[in-house]
Amino acid sequence: MAIQKVAVIGAGTMGSGIAGQVANAEIEVWLLDLPSDGDNVNALAQRGLERLRETQGLMSDEFEKYIRTGNTRDHFDQLADCDWIAEAVVERLDVKRALYKRIDEVCQDSALVSSNTSTIPIRLLVEQMPLSFRKRFAITHFFNPVRFMPLLELVCGEDTAPTVMEELGAFCDQQLGKGVIDCKDTPGFLGNRVGCFAIQTALQAAFDMGLSPTQADAVFGRPMGIPKTGVFGLYDLIGIDLMSDVAHSLVGTLPADDPFIKEAEKIPLMTTMIANGQTGNKQGEGFYRNGPNGREVIDLTTAEYSPSSRLILDIGLKAERDGVRHLLDDDSIYADFAWRVLSRTLRYAASLIPEVGTDPIGIDDAMKLGYNWVKGPFELIDEIGVDYFIERLRASNMDVPPYLAEAAGSAFYRVKEGQLQVRNFSGVGRLWAELKRDDGVVRFNEKRRTLKPKNTTEVASWYEIDGMAMVEFHSKANALNGESMAILADAIDHVESGSCHGLIVHNDAQHFSCGVNLQAVRGYFRNDDMVGLDAFLAHFQQTVHRMASLSAPVVCAPVGMSLGGGFEVVLHAKQVICHANSVMGLVESGVGVIPAGGGCKETLYRWVDKMDGNINEAAWKAFMNLGYGKTCSSPILASEQAMLRANDRYLSNRDRLLSQAMSAVKEGGEQQAFDRPALAMPGEAVFEKMLEWLDQAHDKGKLTPHNVVVATELARILTGGEIPAGQLMSEQELYDAERKAFLTLVQTAATQARINSMLDHGAAVQN
Repeated sequence: MAIQKVAVIGAGTMGSGIAGQVANAEIEVWLLDLPSDGDNVNALAQRGLERLRETQGLMSDEFEKYIRTGNTRDHFDQLADCDWIAEAVVERLDVKRALYKRIDEVCQDSALVSSNTSTIPIRLLVEQMPLSFRKRFAITHFFNPVRFMPLLELVCGEDTAPTVMEELGAFCDQQLGKGVIDCKDTPGFLGNRVGCFAIQTALQAAFDMGLSPTQADAVFGRPMGIPKTGVFGLYDLIGIDLMSDVAHSLVGTLPADDPFIKEAEKIPLMTTMIANGQTGNKQGEGFYRNGPNGREVIDLTTAEYSPSSRLILDIGLKAERDGVRHLLDDDSIYADFAWRVLSRTLRYAASLIPEVGTDPIGIDDAMKLGYNWVKGPFELIDEIGVDYFIERLRASNMDVPPYLAEAAGSAFYRVKEGQLQVRNFSGVGRLWAELKRDDGVVRFNEKRRTLKPKNTTEVASWYEIDGMAMVEFHSKANALNGESMAILADAIDHVESGSCHGLIVHNDAQHFSCGVNLQAVRGYFRNDDMVGLDAFLAHFQQTVHRMASLSAPVVCAPVGMSLGGGFEVVLHAKQVICHANSVMGLVESGVGVIPAGGGCKETLYRWVDKMDGNINEAAWKAFMNLGYGKTCSSPILASEQAMLRANDRYLSNRDRLLSQAMSAVKEGGEQQAFDRPALAMPGEAVFEKMLEWLDQAHDKGKLTPHNVVVATELARILTGGEIPAGQLMSEQELYDAERKAFLTLVQTAATQARINSMLDHGAAVQN
């Protein structure tokens, strides 16, 4: 059954988010909530729509046209021809049951019905409903924010028809872009069961061990492969009151002997903070706050705030680079904290098998898709070492769960005969089984385990897949340096030689690439090595130019952020197949330089195409975009800003990007060649107008002095500077102009101050 019309009942954070994602799939959706008193009877639903605007829940404003707002009194008849009705109302069983009876009276017999609940068992939700309703009912548990969090937990009831699970799963995967995990009807399902346990364990450990929020977050963050917010930052982000409610609602669904219950014990300081309104970012004050002199952190003993700066630990950096085991091989309090959190969390995850499933895939996927962990719990155990982990648990007088004990001397994942396999619980027969994904789903982090790189460095590698060269950046934030470009160049060499028949640039990390490594740039100017910096820039330009000039297919498949130099790589692909949530832009002006890897050149050419050859209008468009470091938060917006071309496209499910990129290279049908003839430049008159605009903006306080300096160099590149209108500039001359401007700016004290500030404090000084 094709889902062509959807209703979402409940316009709160989750309901509006679900409706927004349906609209992003270009499908009609009715967003209903209770009727309001006063002139605007649909006020609650319309507030949900406003929330989508505030949180970028829609890829573009144009997708609002797919959303209809209404109320459950006047518009309930709209459910009559809906194909899917998603309930996202308050977590009260009586309210939900009453709603289901109304839905059953109105909806068509084939309509799918689901609840977004994460706390009420499915059997309780529908036990008063007829079998005909129960057969088409499931739980679709989305994660917040719905647009950006990939996880969807799909829960089947005792009577749910298999076809319903298949239809909902396929729709949420292919249309809504979700990583769908089939879950048993167990407390907290998978994501929250393990994720909340990890968070609560880290919270309790910090209080018990006397660590400050800053210290705890320095460990329970990137060093563990967990988002940098850490535990206290995450509590502030979500809301201390809301996170506390989630933990305690989960407690009410668990057996009395579940270890989570102890980890979720209330902490007096947090009870006081909630009573005082210190509930996190939404109130401007939680464990952290912005004080008069910058960021401040609360003392967990005195409840007083004091200045705080981000703490970076040597063992944390080593763990980020070489693996989480380095957090444990240390005699510091940070290592003790890491062991307490990891030992309890990973042991807890292992103890859930076979209650929640017969293999680790579901739990690992849930933590990666729902909590943004780099590796799932069982992947972490494999990295730490199963035997090491078991021995240390026993040395700490902790029981070893049966599923973990079974893995002694082995692992949970292995590669055999070129296939990635996963360990099953012994009670299900076959011990090892091939890890299979749905057709079209290929995760490179899994594919990589079955391959050997053709060439590799610390920051990048390339592999041969089905006769194609695939380049992966894998440095911190996938920042690019000379080695990154050398790997890309080597892969291009093999395509040019005919040993590979196409090129793909892709990774499935959180971000494709956040740009050129600023540390490397700082190294050049501190050593006064402008010759070396110019050589690096020239090689960067030559490499991306070769991408654009290859006679073979070239596809970039970016996810997350593609910024600065990372986006310059994307700009030179013959086709881009990106994720629907890709963020793109050239942001170099913020740190006092200009794009010098072909970004200025390519932006100008693309605007010339978009402006039907009007070079003056194109120069102004490029000037504004590059000067303000404009970024676009969706491919729709990127296309409007000439960042993507007509043959570029996007997918809602990031796990399908690599498969589609491989198909595009094999077929070669949508590749668009680069035609970059010499341009008749706007010349001095337009250049002077841009300088005049800059002076006026500075006089009005809209631009800092150095912003004017940087934008002047941009204007010089995009117009040709002090040359007659119509004078031709070749593509190579534009490349050369970029490098010259970059070198000029990087030698100024103001640009160096911005770069130093960004590297040392996380934000560029405004000078």
